[in-house]
Amino acid sequence: MGQLVFDQDAAEQFDLRYRTRDMVRRRALVRDALGARPGDRILDVGCGPGFAIAELVDQVGTTGSIVGVDRSPQMLATAARRCAAFPNVMLHQADVAALPLDDAAFDRALCVQVLEFVPDVAAALGELHRVVRPGGRVVVWDVDWSTVSWHSPEPARMQRVLQAWDEHLTHPALPRTLAAQLRSVGFEGVEMVGYAFTTADLDPDTYAATVFHFVSQFVAGRCGLSAADVAAWVAEQRELDQRGEFSFACIQFCFSATRP
Repeated sequence: MGQLVFDQDAAEQFDLRYRTRDMVRRRALVRDALGARPGDRILDVGCGPGFAIAELVDQVGTTGSIVGVDRSPQMLATAARRCAAFPNVMLHQADVAALPLDDAAFDRALCVQVLEFVPDVAAALGELHRVVRPGGRVVVWDVDWSTVSWHSPEPARMQRVLQAWDEHLTHPALPRTLAAQLRSVGFEGVEMVGYAFTTADLDPDTYAATVFHFVSQFVAGRCGLSAADVAAWVAEQRELDQRGEFSFACIQFCFSATRP
């Protein structure tokens, strides 16, 4: 059974859920780490529906440019609509491990919650190193799914849900080794900062609500979970929310580095 599929339904869900408060907060943290300036050439690897690109346009100004890359044609179509008014934005369908871009073509690059899905992380990081100029900066953001703390009065079932959710990607705990992998391909000045995303309710604006949606759609048939098991878990979580007993937390990690 495969990983999460980034099809039209997923593109529509991401377009909706990337508008939420927690995702807006995350993009602001990424922008702060990236430090884009007027005239910069920026690469967004795994650009998805294009929110980050649209929010960076003002920072690079008319003398700068932004290139977005994604494997999903549905995501790129959404990004193209969002960025249609920006003549200094270009979009490409491509694999992060084989970017159709020139060497040293960018001043800065961002790659947000992408590498955890990529089979060959070293190859992808090598491509980021290749396309960023000497002195250029990269920002990589990924989730360590092993840090998830999710309350349930049925802990055994909750554990199976989380184990099943780990199957949606290739590297559930990638941040543990990402700093070392950045250094191994030649990046220097690697910095790592963790951000807790926590909530005590299922407010639609929270990261928890986004994860809850995708988990509930993904885990049935995995780790011995039947559709009835998942429905019972969903009902349990909604009841916890109504009683004021819902609790979710996870840690997401922002890595920044420079090509010497």
